[in-house]
Amino acid sequence: MAPMAPMAEPELRIRLEGVSLCYRLAKQRIPSIKEYAIHWMRGSLSYEELWALRDVSLTLRQGETLGIVGRNGAGKSTLLKVISRVLKPTGGTAEIRGRLAPILELGTGFDYELTGLENVFLNALLLGRSRREIDAKIADIVEFSGLGDFIRAPIRNYSSGMQARLGFSIATAWIPEILILDEVLSVGDSAFIEKCEERIREFHAAGTTVLMVSHVPKAIQENCTRCLWLDAGRLRADGATAEVLAMYHHAGTEPDQRQVGKLHEG
Repeated sequence: MAPMAPMAEPELRIRLEGVSLCYRLAKQRIPSIKEYAIHWMRGSLSYEELWALRDVSLTLRQGETLGIVGRNGAGKSTLLKVISRVLKPTGGTAEIRGRLAPILELGTGFDYELTGLENVFLNALLLGRSRREIDAKIADIVEFSGLGDFIRAPIRNYSSGMQARLGFSIATAWIPEILILDEVLSVGDSAFIEKCEERIREFHAAGTTVLMVSHVPKAIQENCTRCLWLDAGRLRADGATAEVLAMYHHAGTEPDQRQVGKLHEG
């Protein structure tokens, strides 16, 4: 009997190597372009550096579900923006393979003067979908969002939960290779959150790579098999979700930044 061939390794989706990102912040507050030009000609402009990410390395393959935790300002959203190609890293390399469906910030990609229905087309076009693809999915998007007649109202009249419903419904109307969620499961009612979690499980079964940022440990625990802990822009721990969440919880409000735990290999 011939030996069985080894199973193929899941496809690489994301590889970050030594990624750092620095913001340059002006020290002076300059109220006009004229005064800015004067300061520039005098050579009196000065900046300070704020490092949002420092030497972050990460590999994610097809079908992995990754949660990212950390305090406010730890670099979580910045990391998602680098992976989404919204921000270019100051140092290191970011290799992304596959179509992205990012939900980065509440209201991103929405025009607040347009109706929800009009924003479905706008947002889906920004995600690279054709008019024909959108027409085929429009009824499913509206139904999943549960907005009913509010879909014809301007976005400016939507609550944060309604915006999250619509954004998630659009981004997940098609199965992407990579789904990126920034605090999406922290708004909205429990019934809709359950629908979102069920769709995430369906995507995971279909091979989608999912990255999720949340300040709600339960959301990370129930939806992610792997977890990263970012602290002051540095990778503090990477491993099984329960272990990393326990480390993060145990550290409390004053984590020891001198130690970096690497629990996950691969």
